[in-house]
Amino acid sequence: MDRTPRRSAPRSTQARTGPDRGNPAGRAEQIQPCRHRRSWCPAQGRRILVPGQVEDDASIRTGADAVRTNADLLRAARAAHPEAVILYKPHPDVEAGLRTGGDTAAALADHVLTRADPIALLGQVDEVWTMTSLLGFEALLREVPVTTLGVPFYAGWGLTRDLGDVPPRRRAEPGLEGLVHATLIDYPRYLDPVTGMPCPVEVVVARLASGNVPTPGLGNRALSKLQGLLASQSHLWRGR
Repeated sequence: MDRTPRRSAPRSTQARTGPDRGNPAGRAEQIQPCRHRRSWCPAQGRRILVPGQVEDDASIRTGADAVRTNADLLRAARAAHPEAVILYKPHPDVEAGLRTGGDTAAALADHVLTRADPIALLGQVDEVWTMTSLLGFEALLREVPVTTLGVPFYAGWGLTRDLGDVPPRRRAEPGLEGLVHATLIDYPRYLDPVTGMPCPVEVVVARLASGNVPTPGLGNRALSKLQGLLASQSHLWRGR
């Protein structure tokens, strides 16, 4: 059976609509000339987007390699590309003060893109450098080159430049469509946001494309805020 149409539908919708994770009202930032550490640097130079992450998040604790902080990630990108324009997008939870993400990291970038829509930024950059951020997968969907310094689920399949210690078992090269099928069709189970019933991925794709998705209620928003507040106190049960 030809699975290409099933693979293509989620990818094309994802590329058009997001998700804008944690930034529902993020603005489409237009990158302007920025202040380099020593001089003015042209915004039209090679642009490398570095998405910030929550440094005590499980994806960093279990998926990062030698580089485990946003500051070290920025230093690595600068060392590899000293003449590039390094663009840093802080994680929304860090911007909101809910999680830790390295307060000093921003000083290492040429331009800090606060409260910007990360999906819109992908159309304005030449490359993404990340530890394990989901934005790396979003970049792959838009054919933006990605360098990983950790081991996210999309690393090690021949689609990214991997500087982290990728497990030897990741030796297959499924191609981008194959990775999309595995991660967005075969692995997940979906519920129709309108009916609340199980559904195939095509129904979710259609809902997202049409905008026919219910708005979360007050209780849902309150729960989200509570989760963020509890996450900021995770050191209490992790012992650090």
